[in-house]
Amino acid sequence: MRMITKIARQKNNPERYNIYLNEEYAFPVDEAILLQFGLTKGKVLDEFEIQEIAYEDEIRKAFNKGLNFLSYQMRSEHEVKKKLLTLEFGEAVALEAIQKLKSYGFINDENYTKALLDTKKATMKKGPKAIRQDLIKKGIDKSLQDEVLATYSLEEQIKLALQLAEKIVRSEKRKTPVQVKAKIQDYLLRKGYAFPIVEEVLNQIELEQDEENWQPLLEAQGEKVWKKYVSKYTGYELKMKVKQTLYQKGFPIEVINRFIEEKENEV
Repeated sequence: MRMITKIARQKNNPERYNIYLNEEYAFPVDEAILLQFGLTKGKVLDEFEIQEIAYEDEIRKAFNKGLNFLSYQMRSEHEVKKKLLTLEFGEAVALEAIQKLKSYGFINDENYTKALLDTKKATMKKGPKAIRQDLIKKGIDKSLQDEVLATYSLEEQIKLALQLAEKIVRSEKRKTPVQVKAKIQDYLLRKGYAFPIVEEVLNQIELEQDEENWQPLLEAQGEKVWKKYVSKYTGYELKMKVKQTLYQKGFPIEVINRFIEEKENEV
């Protein structure tokens, strides 16, 4: 049995105190632990009580570290646990600290998941599949993922995907409709939208080219194709290679034939 003979506030951290037993420094504690155990001068402690105090103080330190980690932005329970384990707190201590943080409302995976969904939609216009991957990385339970992602309506998905598609259309003026559609499809799939959503968006996008608009596209792409093959092929074989390549790029056959005729007349 040992008696508390002195309690001194730490100079560098006023929320922590040094406890002296039988006139000798014994251990530090958080102010909350001081109050929790009613530690006062003259109180007698046995070895079991001292170990219990040390354990609770470790939990308090983990709680404070977790609280500081959460002060910068919302975090999932999984992220907080990972952080505490990285700081070398034991798993039991980390879990106890997390329970305290949850009881005060500092950790709430449901609110976190809803906020993450809103953020990913607003800032990156991500589709459900991509957002689910983000939630998996954050350690969110699958049932909660399903529940929150179910609020992401098809109408909203189409609206956001359409905005992304229209941005591509505006930036790809030197590509054919076929090329633009291929880029839109690839981009939306990578953004996490399901194929039926992508199809609906492609159906809504107007990409028809006027006759006069094919010429600048040919100047941008046709010339490159012609230069690529003219040094390797001649005659019929050259025409077929150029025609096949441009057709795959989405140029109408009549536009291709006119281009090839013009190139042959240049010779």
